[in-house]
Amino acid sequence: MTDDGSFEQRLQAARIKQGLDAPAVAPAPPAGSSPAGIGLRVGIELVSALAVAVAIGWALDRWLNTTPWLLGLFVLLGGAAGVANVWRLMMPRRKAN
Repeated sequence: MTDDGSFEQRLQAARIKQGLDAPAVAPAPPAGSSPAGIGLRVGIELVSALAVAVAIGWALDRWLNTTPWLLGLFVLLGGAAGVANVWRLMMPRRKAN
């Protein structure tokens, strides 16, 4: 009964040789792992966080009639949120190197 491992190996080799079992193929790298993809994502993260914050600040300023104050505050908060998103995006990549 100690030949079970050897039998399984021989059976697997025979199945691969006959084309019944395809050998395991390594998965392709993620589509966004190219430098251009990473740069595009960084830009989108920054711009989208800032755009959302500006829209919120502008809407609150119009609603509360506090014209430049909330817009300025939310521009700063949106910029900080964009930088935080980029920081979170780049930290795992930095650890891998």
